[in-house]
Amino acid sequence: MRRLATWLPPLLWTAVVLSFSTDDFSAVRTGNVIEPFLAWLFPSLSPQTIDLVHAVTRKGAHLTEYAILAALWLRAFHRSGAVRPPASAWLALAVAVVCAIVDETHQAFVPSRGPAAADVLLDSVGAMLAIVPARLGWGRTAELATGVLLWIALVGGLASLGISLAAGTGGGPLWITVPIAAAALLYRWSASARS
Repeated sequence: MRRLATWLPPLLWTAVVLSFSTDDFSAVRTGNVIEPFLAWLFPSLSPQTIDLVHAVTRKGAHLTEYAILAALWLRAFHRSGAVRPPASAWLALAVAVVCAIVDETHQAFVPSRGPAAADVLLDSVGAMLAIVPARLGWGRTAELATGVLLWIALVGGLASLGISLAAGTGGGPLWITVPIAAAALLYRWSASARS
């Protein structure tokens, strides 16, 4: 059971991250949800500002999803004991970078998407946001950051799901990602209660 609890979260989150490279999460699709919502919520915003908020939201999602990805892999490598701490940080970063490359390569074959080297770099920065504090010995900071990022994934996912449902777009993979974030938070809570 411990092995499953160690390796299942990073494997599931890797699948979730890779699912974001589909047409469901193209800029056009997310724009069809976010932009009308922002225009309704803040009617005084110019179309350029709405576009900027949409772009920043998408790039923030890159940072967040890859920080969570790297943190989960780092945690799995560390807890399994299969890789020593210095190497586990590099290996977690490598997994995140490979995932980003696979993600962007996949987008080259999705008509509504396109690959971007800048996104691989942004994803790598997101991964380092989780890895660097942990590597510097700030284990508590890394644990706190992981918790904060999971809460962002849960609350942001719930908000996005609500907006998607209100816009009539269905929610797509959010039906998977939101429960995964909730399960990870529940697991963290139960693990801390046991210790």
